Amino acid sequence: MTQIQQALIREHYLTGEADGKWDATTVAAMQKYQADHGWQTKLMPDSRALLKLGLGPDYSSAINASGSTFAPAPPKGNAPSTLTAGFVEGSGVNQ
Repeated sequence: MTQIQQALIREHYLTGEADGKWDATTVAAMQKYQADHGWQTKLMPDSRALLKLGLGPDYSSAINASGSTFAPAPPKGNAPSTLTAGFVEGSGVNQ
């Protein structure tokens, strides 16, 4: 809760010190933040709001994170003939 309040303070939606309490002032600040971004304001906090406030999960070490070394996908239509030979024979299409 303190992190949410600190983020709302940083974004100028809440004033004062973060005390970790989900009080009426914090609820109003989160509602305004979500409304200003065009998101729903009934359920709080909205996951999009948390992500936008920088409070979402950290995927920097995920397998598909930036800087990963994956082999590039082969271009479409260049499947090896060993993979397509059975299909071509079975379809009756002559190349």
